[in-house]
This record gives sequence, C-alpha cells and structure tokens, in this order.
Amino acid sequence: MADLTAPVYEVTATKRRPKTFDELAGQEFVVSTLKNSLQSGSIAHAYLFSGPRGCGKTSAARILARSLNCEKGPVQGPCGVCDNCKSISAGASLDVIEIDGASNTSVNDVRQIKDEVLFPPQAGRYKIYIIDEVHMLSNSAFNALLKTIEEPPPYIIFIFATTELHKVPATIKSRCQQFSFRLIPIETIQEILKKICGETGIEAEDSALFWIARESTGSLRDAFTLFDQVASFSGGHIRESLIREKLGLAGLEKINALAEACAAHDTPAAFSLTDTILASGVAIEQLIIDLAGYYRGLLLLKNGVTRESLLGYSPDQFSAKVLESLDSIRLEQALEILLACYRDIRYSVSPRFELETVVSKLSWLNQWVSPPELKAALDRALYALNVPEGGLARPLAHGTKPPGTLVPGDSPPLRHKPERQGKSGGQSLAEEYRRMLAEKSRPADLSNGGASDDDEEPAWSGIIHNDNSSSSNALQGDVSPGGESPVDRVLRLIPGTVVN
Repeated sequence: MADLTAPVYEVTATKRRPKTFDELAGQEFVVSTLKNSLQSGSIAHAYLFSGPRGCGKTSAARILARSLNCEKGPVQGPCGVCDNCKSISAGASLDVIEIDGASNTSVNDVRQIKDEVLFPPQAGRYKIYIIDEVHMLSNSAFNALLKTIEEPPPYIIFIFATTELHKVPATIKSRCQQFSFRLIPIETIQEILKKICGETGIEAEDSALFWIARESTGSLRDAFTLFDQVASFSGGHIRESLIREKLGLAGLEKINALAEACAAHDTPAAFSLTDTILASGVAIEQLIIDLAGYYRGLLLLKNGVTRESLLGYSPDQFSAKVLESLDSIRLEQALEILLACYRDIRYSVSPRFELETVVSKLSWLNQWVSPPELKAALDRALYALNVPEGGLARPLAHGTKPPGTLVPGDSPPLRHKPERQGKSGGQSLAEEYRRMLAEKSRPADLSNGGASDDDEEPAWSGIIHNDNSSSSNALQGDVSPGGESPVDRVLRLIPGTVVN
C-alpha cells in the first residue's frame, strides 16, 4: 500500500510561482501600473494580459485577484495569510473562477457566465473571472460576452489572458485595459536559477545555467522545466559538458573546429568533422541550428556587438581565425544558406545530403561574390572601357560620374578612334561621316531614281544641321560662333568618340 504521508514532488515551475507583484520577474511596467491602480482605487472592470508563454500572465491575474479580495485590501500586495488569500491560492475560492478558454469556446459557456454574474460574491469584495487563452473563444462567444464586459455589475471583474492578441476581436480589446507582458531577459533568468541552486544545494556551472536561460528564449516556465530535467541526471552538479552529452548538443568547440575547416577551404576535414558530430548523437536539425547561431554571433561581433546574452557565448569563445577570414557580407550569406537549409530539410530526400551540401558551400564562402560587389566590379570595368588612352572619359549612363574622374589638362585631348568601322571597312566614324556629307552635297542622279541604299543617312546625322549652315558648309568645316564646327560637334556627341 502506498505511503500517503510521503512528501509529493513538486516541479519548480509550480513551487516558484510568484505570489506577490514583487516576485513577478521582468515585468516592471505591468507591476508598477497595477500597483498604482490598487493604491488609488482605480479598478477597471476588465483587464487583458497578452504576451509570450511562461512570462507571468496567469500568475499576475491570480496576484491581482488576491490583492482585490484580500481581507486587508485592496492592497498592493496580498497578505497571503487571510482566508481569502489562502482559498484563492488553493483554487478553492467561490469568488475567483478560472476558466480555460480552449475548452469552453461555445455560446452556451458564455451564457452560463452571464447567468452567474447576477449573483454577488460570497466572501470577497469582488467576483473575478480569469479566462485563460481567451483567443480560443468562438466569434459568437465573443459577441455574446460584449454587453456583459461593457456594463457588468459593480462587483464583477474580468481578467483575460492570451498568447495571441491578434486573434482577440477589436470590440473586446476596446472594453479592456491592455497589458503587454515581455520576454524575460536571459540575465534575469540566470540569476533566478542561481538562487534556486543555492536554496536547493545544487552545484552548477555559470555556463550551464547560461545555456539553460538561453534555451528558454525568455520563458521562465520553460527555464524551470529544463532546469528540472538537467538536475535529474546531473547528480547534484550541473555541468555544461554533461548537458551536451545527455541532450545531444554539438558544443562550441566542435562548431569552432568545423567553421575553421570551412574558412580554410579544407572541405575533406569539414566533411569529416560533420560526420563525427552526427555520429556523437547530434541531430541534423540541431547542428544546423547551432551553426546558424554561431554565424549569427560572428556577424554581431563583426558589427561591434559584444553582449553575451545576444551572442549566445562570451566573445572570446569564438574562433579568431574565422572572424578574421570572413567579412560581414560573407557571414550574412552563410546565415542565409543555413536558414534556407533548415527550411528545405523537411521536404528533402535526405536531410544529411542537404547538410553536407551546406558544408561544401561554406567551404568556398570566401570566393562568393555578392551582388553589390559584382555591380561595383562591372562599374569599374565599364569605366575602364570608356577611358581612351591619354584622353578624356565620357560620363557613365544617366549622368553618373565614374570613380576617380579624370581632370583634363590644358592641352586638347587626342582623337580616339572607336572600334566601330564604317561601311568601307577601314574608315573611322569621322571619315564615314565626311564621306556621307560629300555624297549628300552632289546633285542627285535622276537616272538612278535618287540615292542608293549605301547613301542612307544614319539616324544621328540630323543633329549637325542647323538653320544657318548648309551641307556644303558643314563639309568645309565652317565653325559656329562658339569656335566648333558642326562636324566636330556631332562627333563629340557620338558615344565613344573624342575629337580634337
């Protein structure tokens, strides 16, 4: 027969649930606002708590309920010893009703609430409804609740909690005071875990606690759950090496070695290290996640970020060789490759093939050319093609100035003969144009019915003709008032031609 007097194990998340506002970690704005409302007596009839999982929404709702119905209340902090506080903490109070919105989604459930609010509280000052995951209610249920929320009896208070605020109708939001709960900082979670270790007599490395806090992604409940799991197989001494071994993690040392092999273009060594890591029990998805986090940390370091909670590790733990060999553009490309691989492995024939392809790409990452670098190289090549030897460069397209614009000297520039050839085969563009003008100045041969196909005017020939000069004058090179003949003017305007 089981011993009913034996102590029952209680998980850390339940044992460490906050009981006062001062114990609510990482939610300073919410705590200060609710405390001021309680002190001034400005109690709203409906509150809406939103935020990520495990950040204290339900705990804050229960603390608020105890503060309102405490025998000494409303007070900023419940006493915790009166009958009302004890019954609310035990979940046995008739005046504080907690409802799971995920399992009470219909109009009939809301109709029951509407019938119950007609009865006043039994022992406390207020009758409080805490509806968790309120976004799971149906649209009809929300609509049925609108009138009750807008004009409830003076003793009724609604407290809604949700992780998906965008699913709550605007008509509900407008009737509630909204409080946004934030993710808890990694440093705060680590300090709480240290305090728990001190109270329970568990020895723990700072790096191990930091890993737990980082993996919890800002959720204190997730951190407590992971802490319980790690403490169960650590034997009273939590070590980072033991965590990596038991949970199948690659570890920064192996990631550094793999990244160094890739940066050194040593593809065989990179493939060998990848096989060793996977053979040690690390999942392919986990290795991709670890590599993505590693290159993200390098990218942040390249841009001057040294905060350990953002990097995931202390800055001196990253490989200096990899950091020196890759610039920000290459690190961004590595991160894009890894993120794309994580998206693609679920549809791949073999996730391992995808990972090995990524490792191969990372091994020639230094040779990758980004689009901005390619454009800059093309601009330089275009500029070089447009600069004649000893001459002037014409501007690039759209009036943009090429890098290192040349300044002309006092002496006139030399004529540049472009590669384009005239119809005679060996003439320059200027000679072709002068030939065309000479043919145009002759009388038309009526027996031939006009000009032949060979005498067809180019589309640009009309730009030299002005009202004050004929084609014969242009052939002779009559100069304009500015000292430039029409022939020189058109040759100057033709792309790729510089005249003297």
